[in-house]
Amino acid sequence: MELQTLTYIVVGLTFALYLGIAFWARAGTTSEFYVADKGIHPVQNGMATAADWMSAASFISMAGLIAFMGYGGSVFLMGWTGGYVILALLIAPYLRKYGKFTVPEFIGDRYYSKTARAVAVLCLIICSVTYVIGQMKGVGVAFSRFLEVDYDIGLYVGMVIVFFYAVLGGMKGITYTQIAQYCVLITAYTIPAIFISLQLTGNPLPQLGLGSTLAGSDTYLLDRLDEIVTDLGFREYTTDVRLSGLNMVAFTLSLMIGTAGLPHVIIRFFTVPNVKDARSSAGWALVFIAILYTTAPAVAGMARLNLMTTMEPRPGEYLAIDERPQWFRNWEKTGLLAFEDKNGDGRIQYAADAATNELSTVDQDIIVLANPEIAGLPNWVIALIAAGGLAAALSTAAGLLLAIASAISHDLLKGMLMPTITERQELLASRMAMALAILGAGFLGLNPPGFAAGTVALAFGLAASSIFPALLLGIFSARVTREGAVAGMLCGIGVTLFYVFQHKGIMFVPDTAFLGELPANWFLGIEPNAFGAVGAVVNFAVALSVSRITAAPPASVRELVHNIRLP
Repeated sequence: MELQTLTYIVVGLTFALYLGIAFWARAGTTSEFYVADKGIHPVQNGMATAADWMSAASFISMAGLIAFMGYGGSVFLMGWTGGYVILALLIAPYLRKYGKFTVPEFIGDRYYSKTARAVAVLCLIICSVTYVIGQMKGVGVAFSRFLEVDYDIGLYVGMVIVFFYAVLGGMKGITYTQIAQYCVLITAYTIPAIFISLQLTGNPLPQLGLGSTLAGSDTYLLDRLDEIVTDLGFREYTTDVRLSGLNMVAFTLSLMIGTAGLPHVIIRFFTVPNVKDARSSAGWALVFIAILYTTAPAVAGMARLNLMTTMEPRPGEYLAIDERPQWFRNWEKTGLLAFEDKNGDGRIQYAADAATNELSTVDQDIIVLANPEIAGLPNWVIALIAAGGLAAALSTAAGLLLAIASAISHDLLKGMLMPTITERQELLASRMAMALAILGAGFLGLNPPGFAAGTVALAFGLAASSIFPALLLGIFSARVTREGAVAGMLCGIGVTLFYVFQHKGIMFVPDTAFLGELPANWFLGIEPNAFGAVGAVVNFAVALSVSRITAAPPASVRELVHNIRLP
């Protein structure tokens, strides 16, 4: 069957599944809309959390980042998975015991201040909006390539799908839809990886294939990849750090504590019946996430090897322009892959030296999506990849939009501006806020601001520098005051945003751009996407310092802190 027809069928069936689940699981109360009535089984919640977490960045971008950064890309594996350990041990159980609906609600009560709650809402919206831009871009890219429709039309279709199951079902509908989306995305990710691992190494497990010898050879896959990339002037794939050792540590830490501070992930742990289930669901989430995250390095390494051998089919000979394969021509249409014949020899030279490199555009996001085409896999596998990429983007977008809508309707409207509204009015306000959030996300997807269009890592830095310290101090320190918390959040996110905007022209770049010296005005050589760790240090320092010179919290707040830490 022709690829486009097959893709329409596969994607259409998955969309029908999501809409059917949403209609079945529609919410009738605010408890169902915000926290699925706190009745989700921990295994189900772990799977939904994994889908909520594994966004277009995990499905589409992460393997591409590792493919081009090599060992330096391990910051994403260590940061994003390590964050769940922090979340399971230090955050999720205590917030579940607190027992309310949202992160700003906890911050407002713990710091006995509507101002603190409002600042938390502001930080939540900034983090979530930054993150959702990447999801909407992923939807548009997947539609434009695989369904051959305009980027804008693809984005509109994605907005309609999310609107239906998010507005109708709230957290309840989103949870069961995300379970289905996890099954789709993990199947779509692992099947091509198994095929390609068998092709290259004869080993069906990609995790083992990455460390195996190439089929019919005594050469290990990674040794061959190191040999090819160094011959072309790139740094060694298996040992090169991301810019510097300190930057690697800062980036990993920023991603870890940013993970533990992202509101759309935290609210998932409000949906289980009790504290024990909150811990259990965090463990299950890590298991389900690990299936993709242990596969990603193999996908990255094998895709980079396939790409390099396509560009250089024989040692010293480059791909002829007229003989470029169909997958290359397909991706040229998206603008994510382009070349310029600089020396006029009719061949496409790919090298680290910018003066001789004729691949003027190689977007890292094409690695996972183009990998099955590069490897010559069947059309049904390529169609499955399209469905998986859309599932990853839509699942995370829905969770983020729910977090934004909940902050607006529950924290701002019900909690501060109109506390006397009825439950029915609040539910209506929640759905209206969700609809507005979807429209806003669609607008930003169509017109992404330059500072955030390239990466979602910024969202983790913002969460790390603002929300995480406030939560951790709120749980483990009874002495931190409302003045300290508010000052800490504002200073943490403020210094991070300032640093990012100062360097917005070099937000995220390949290591080859810095074969010389790092920018002189980078603080200790730390890149903007890793600066959330520094912002978190600022937040902690300001919050603790201000708390020492302000009046201690009232006895009722100290009792709250004591109670949520009791076994």
